[in-house]
Amino acid sequence: MDMTFKTSDNCAIEYTLRPSPRPNAPRVALIHSLALDSSIWNGVAAKLSDKAQVLTLDCRGHGHSGKPRGPFTTELFARDLSELFDHLGWTAATIAGCSMGGCVAQTFAGMYPERVKSLALIDTTAWYGPEGPKQWRERDENARTKGLNGLVHFQVTRWFSDGFRAAQPDLVDATVQVFLANDIDCYATTCVMLGDADLRHYLPSLRMPVAIVVGEEDYATPIAASQHLHESTKHSPMTILPGGRHLPPVQCPDEITQCLMALTF
Repeated sequence: MDMTFKTSDNCAIEYTLRPSPRPNAPRVALIHSLALDSSIWNGVAAKLSDKAQVLTLDCRGHGHSGKPRGPFTTELFARDLSELFDHLGWTAATIAGCSMGGCVAQTFAGMYPERVKSLALIDTTAWYGPEGPKQWRERDENARTKGLNGLVHFQVTRWFSDGFRAAQPDLVDATVQVFLANDIDCYATTCVMLGDADLRHYLPSLRMPVAIVVGEEDYATPIAASQHLHESTKHSPMTILPGGRHLPPVQCPDEITQCLMALTF
């Protein structure tokens, strides 16, 4: 069931809480990637919800949540999640984030370590490098000049392997439709946020168990980015998904579910 709450700066955040039939079931919060929404976790959440309480949300500027003007920061997105925990009466949970969601998850774990039982960082990075601000502002400009339709081919080939696109056209199309529904100003503002984000200072302080997962064919945040996360955090086994690209929660829900089960239980 979809619900909404208001943050301290009056931004509406839409979320879904899937209760578990098990008493005292562990809690898992899942954070989506850039320009998409909580639906990327549908397959994973369905598999987890008989054993855990599963929270998904649309980050501000995305999906059905509010579309305030920026600037955005990963710290602001992390604060939104902390306030949502307060709203739900959650003290702590396993946190998993994919791509942009992984950046938010790293920030959340750095700012609120007491609220993180364990952490899954999926196809993400702590820093896009010295060229990151320039490259992400170019994506901002491309979106404004070409429109989101002009970026679809680029996106789907990065999100999903060739075989998955051929075998699952309905899932691919559903993901594309979420992408096309974006508010262009919020998309651009989030691009700037990612280009400017440097989360490396959070990593050495993370003491909770961390799992790192990356698609073998991820060209957006390649294996080297996950290797840096692995080397910079303790207790952080790294898994490479054969044939996976940038959205394993959609392409590889069984593997992601197994990872989260191992991390949570």
